[in-house]
Amino acid sequence: MCRLVGIVASENTQFGICLKEGPRSLATLSREHPDGWGIAIHEEERTSWRVHKGILRADVDQHFLDLAARSAGRLLVAHIRQKTVGATRIENTHPFTRDGWIFAHNGTVKDLDTLRAGTSPERLAQIEGDTDSELLFAHLLTRLDEAGVLVLGSDEARERATRVLDVATHKLREASVGAFNFLLSDGGSMFAHRCGRSLYLLERSPHDPVRETRDVTEAATLLTGWSRRRHAFLLASQPITDEPWAELPEGTFLRIDRDPTPTVVFSAATGRAA
Repeated sequence: MCRLVGIVASENTQFGICLKEGPRSLATLSREHPDGWGIAIHEEERTSWRVHKGILRADVDQHFLDLAARSAGRLLVAHIRQKTVGATRIENTHPFTRDGWIFAHNGTVKDLDTLRAGTSPERLAQIEGDTDSELLFAHLLTRLDEAGVLVLGSDEARERATRVLDVATHKLREASVGAFNFLLSDGGSMFAHRCGRSLYLLERSPHDPVRETRDVTEAATLLTGWSRRRHAFLLASQPITDEPWAELPEGTFLRIDRDPTPTVVFSAATGRAA
């Protein structure tokens, strides 16, 4: 078991609410998920990710707490680990990064042979740790490699990558390989999948009625840095705040585009409109 959080925002956003301040922030949840943490941030001004990791429990690691207090960006992928496969070490700590992509996994893939059989020798050779999660990442990158969409330089490439990943996750679900919730992002879009673990979605928009009617005095800490013009989508293994998070159905695969404004695109298999 692990816990993960993803954010896609219309402007640089402070991430303290999810990392440290919320009622069920990653710092709080790390008491039950103590085997390391990772934070990947994509900022407005940068073309690459900033990634920080540690193997201590998040709520007692000063490096994590310092980052939680000051980190900001347009996209966030964060993870705390409760190990099931692989020892507690940096190489096994999420999120993993490769070729501009970031990946975090929640669950346990038991059928590793199916993953390996569908992963290229080149991607297998890049694996640094010994987790099912990094192997799953290599498997998904192999699918993007084969389709020629490792770099999403156009809307057409982004749509094609979505179809490729949708098919790949469907095949893995059909093969019953295990539980594999994940977040996958190139910095322009975030792909999310639910299988075998819970996953929730929250939208914060400029006209969010909950935010407009909430008692700001009580919520002052949680609202720090969240301007009323900001539009953002948050994904999490469980609701971090007491806002109206929506639980995504089992088998959901979706994409959240960052620009021109955060937008959710559900796969056809999810049975939802784009």
